[in-house]
Amino acid sequence: MGTTGNTTDRTLHIRFREGSDDDIEDALAALDQGETPESHFEVVYHDPADVHRVTRPKSLELLRAIVQHEPESIRETARLVDRDVSQVHRNLNELEELHLVDLTDDGQSKRPSVWYDAIDIDLPLVTPDVGSDEATA
Repeated sequence: MGTTGNTTDRTLHIRFREGSDDDIEDALAALDQGETPESHFEVVYHDPADVHRVTRPKSLELLRAIVQHEPESIRETARLVDRDVSQVHRNLNELEELHLVDLTDDGQSKRPSVWYDAIDIDLPLVTPDVGSDEATA
């Protein structure tokens, strides 16, 4: 892992099917050398429908509103995206189930929040069990 100069990497990495052990091995090697490894946060989905739920325009609109405006409640989030509160509440619950949003009780309301400001999605088009011989045949 190279140093990019940005010590506050706030990117959530999303992978479909297979997680990468490379980052874990790099982190362990850095620890062995007495260094602090770079942060790497990853969510692995095994169902393509989950990846689709993340990348839907309505989901991305909500995530952008949360990152850019840090709303204090679901109601405020709904106002920011000009949508019905019940629809936004349902979508935010779905994003919470996908581990993309935290909904924190704040009095009588829930405050949506995310810790990242970018999402990197790794979506391989070849299944890992397909050998190179089969892929070229």
